[in-house]
Amino acid sequence: MGMVDELERLAGLHRSGAMTDEEFERAKAKLLAPDRPESFWDRLRLDKLRRSVTDRWIGGVCGGIGAATGTESWIWRLVFAAGLFAGGVSAVLYLLLWLFVPSEYDAD
Repeated sequence: MGMVDELERLAGLHRSGAMTDEEFERAKAKLLAPDRPESFWDRLRLDKLRRSVTDRWIGGVCGGIGAATGTESWIWRLVFAAGLFAGGVSAVLYLLLWLFVPSEYDAD
């Protein structure tokens, strides 16, 4: 499938309402500039942030952040643990995320 065909397919999806304006622009930009590596900020999907029910130690926050960012959850656990030793701000942040981010079950 050529680039023109792919652009027409994306435009059709956008016209039918299957894609939002933001999703259409992001997909079009990715198609037109495929050599640009995807950055962390491109992968970050805060609208998809949910507490994990399968990858959890305490509240599922780190598993959910890992799934939303496309990184391993152990990295986020390490970040939160390091934050505990650097003043404890990460504990407050973790508790707020635990309270306000819905669980995977709650979101469905």
